[in-house]
Amino acid sequence: MRILITGGAGFIGSHLTGLLSSETVTILDDLSAGRLENIPDDANFVCCDVKSPLARDVVKNGHFDAIVHLAAQTMVPASMEDPKKDMEDNIEGTVNILEAARKYGVKRIIFSSSAAVYGDIAPECFPVRETEPLRPVSFYGLSKMTCENYIRLYQKAYGLSYVIFRFANVYGERQGNGGEGGVVSVFARQLAEGKSPTVYGNGQQTRDFIYAGDIANGIRKALFSETANITCNLSTGREVTVKDAADRLLRLSGLSKPICHAAAREGDIFRSALCSQMAGKYLGWAPETDWQKGLERTYSYFEKEYRRERDAMPPANGIPAAGLETDKTVTDNNITDNRRKKNTNI
Repeated sequence: MRILITGGAGFIGSHLTGLLSSETVTILDDLSAGRLENIPDDANFVCCDVKSPLARDVVKNGHFDAIVHLAAQTMVPASMEDPKKDMEDNIEGTVNILEAARKYGVKRIIFSSSAAVYGDIAPECFPVRETEPLRPVSFYGLSKMTCENYIRLYQKAYGLSYVIFRFANVYGERQGNGGEGGVVSVFARQLAEGKSPTVYGNGQQTRDFIYAGDIANGIRKALFSETANITCNLSTGREVTVKDAADRLLRLSGLSKPICHAAAREGDIFRSALCSQMAGKYLGWAPETDWQKGLERTYSYFEKEYRRERDAMPPANGIPAAGLETDKTVTDNNITDNRRKKNTNI
């Protein structure tokens, strides 16, 4: 199968590509959040924005069977600070990919939506099912809901099949500072640096934390399933407080640090837990990674990353540390990698 993954150099994409080694994979990423080292040696790579004409050309020339559309602005606070940019990145970018898909014969699109489309839900409705009315309280949630509606109408009007996944709060190795599950990576990074974790609000907010490897497995199943035109939550169905995440990571770090608190952020929902029975019914998917085990993997990754970054820092006199080399440069929309030629204008 020929598969295009937008945002494939990012967090979830880096987990997904490892499951698709037997397929022909092209990654489209502008590297605003993704990292070049996340791209497998055998994957084609194009560095560009999903909103650009070049992105449409990639779809035109790639003859893809399916597109996994992960590229997005994923931070709730950023969407509240700049709704226009959130709209451009998420809605305009998605429509650009949809237009290319319907014009150039793509059979299926897998779309990464979010629990943020539900907004604040009454406790008696937990865990939230896909049939729950959508009432987003952030522009991020609104943009994801709008993209879902575009995709459904593209299917009705043009026959483009889809699977929409509403991700719960994804966490795991290689996560950046942002995103909805980003609190785990932020805590892990703070503790790896010997700092206290900072919790926004009282810490009693709940999230449904789902490991990135489980999300990647759900996407893989959707790519090869005969079932299509469905919307499914990918989640554990279990509420975990933000404070519990901080406490567990604090214990893993072995540090004796107080948890710091800051004011709650605008647009953040207070409680979240999603029911994933539809994904089980239609795709045979279920989460496999235990919460504690996932945290152990995540903290271990960030601890090693911090040590690597610290050891690679040049001394104060500006002379590079011994053995520190770089063979990658990123300029404009072009990638140069002296070890492997990844940038491909398909």
